[in-house]
Amino acid sequence: MFEIKPRDKIVERALLVGAYVDPADKADAQDLLDELGELVRTLGIPIVDRMLVHMRETQARFLLGSGKAQEICDHLQARNCDVIIFDNELTPAQQRNWEDLSKVTVIDRAEIILDIFGMRAQTREARIQVDLARMAYSMPRLTRAWGHLGKQGGGIGAKGEGESQLEQDRRKIRGQIDRLKKELVNVRQSRAIQRKDRKRAPVPNAAIVGYTNAGKSSLLRKLTGADVLVENKLFATLDTTTRKIALPNKQPLLLTDTVGFVRKLPHQLVESFNATLEEAALSDFLIHVLDASHPRVMEFYNTTMKVLADLGADTKQTLVAFNKMDKVEDPATRAILRRHFPEAVFISVHDGQGLDELVHRISDFVSAGTGTVELRLPIERADLLARLHREGAVRQVDYEEAFVRVRATISDRIARELSAFQATHAGAPAVSR
Repeated sequence: MFEIKPRDKIVERALLVGAYVDPADKADAQDLLDELGELVRTLGIPIVDRMLVHMRETQARFLLGSGKAQEICDHLQARNCDVIIFDNELTPAQQRNWEDLSKVTVIDRAEIILDIFGMRAQTREARIQVDLARMAYSMPRLTRAWGHLGKQGGGIGAKGEGESQLEQDRRKIRGQIDRLKKELVNVRQSRAIQRKDRKRAPVPNAAIVGYTNAGKSSLLRKLTGADVLVENKLFATLDTTTRKIALPNKQPLLLTDTVGFVRKLPHQLVESFNATLEEAALSDFLIHVLDASHPRVMEFYNTTMKVLADLGADTKQTLVAFNKMDKVEDPATRAILRRHFPEAVFISVHDGQGLDELVHRISDFVSAGTGTVELRLPIERADLLARLHREGAVRQVDYEEAFVRVRATISDRIARELSAFQATHAGAPAVSR
């Protein structure tokens, strides 16, 4: 893939700008600007200053009024910055106008997130999804890339006489988008086959969801010992990771870590990462991890629930886990969280508090779809006994002359498949909860 916007040098001094219209939104705009700062630091770009700007209404040319735009450019020169990063989404025309006025690189929140995703993507699926999002973002910005795009050219290999370079580049991007979409279909088919194989051995699956940097990967690593990347950065990991654990009741469980959510996520990424988030939509239940120490934790909860609603996963059984409780010193904050979420678990992956309770609550969720049965298996059907050990929790085994009597906790699906072998004692039910 060719670079859409080459830079003369690596940017070294950033000015962050956030704009808002309604005075009631000032606190939220400030919080979003702070979050943009975390995103920018994730890319390793030093931040020199930040400006939070109130505007009466949005303007077509600069988003802001021309006077405020000039004020920002004067401040930029005074601080010797070489890039302006807007928290607001800029149209391609607004981006060009800002670069003409300021004479420096101008980007927005969407481009920062795309750069982070491009840097973090590891698997083939994630890289394809990021490339698709980049193409969708770059297509309307082609006229910003090079000065020669308006020139016409013809000759051998040209699509038509007088076709401009801009038209050729647009055609090239459309071709790349089509190719990437085909590749993504193949990857999704492979994922579906893997998921089908997992479902064939009906081990329950739970997806860990939540706002970025809430501690999802840390929790997966703590519970399963999985060697997954853990960093105190936004979007430290993008790739779905699934690991198997054994619960205290000996019931196996597949735990899947998913990409974190963020406010004002570029719509190109929301669409392209649907395949990754399918793990949440198709799981048996969700573990929603929240950063209890963050002052905007309720907003993060609502953001995650909105994305889950878009995926059709908001009605799934969900266990809410408030992480980083070791950082919550205010008793009032703890009381508020417990009042609003009486069924939640309060944990700290860092020091281990609450993790035992979390595991037992997860066991309760899994047990809700299982039952304890007593079976009489023919002595020659050792394969069935092996399956019970593999896919359930065997409680007791007694050998009789021609049969093996087994008491095991298994899923409802396996119980139905083995119903012909169910036994009862003295009229007692064959299945118990």
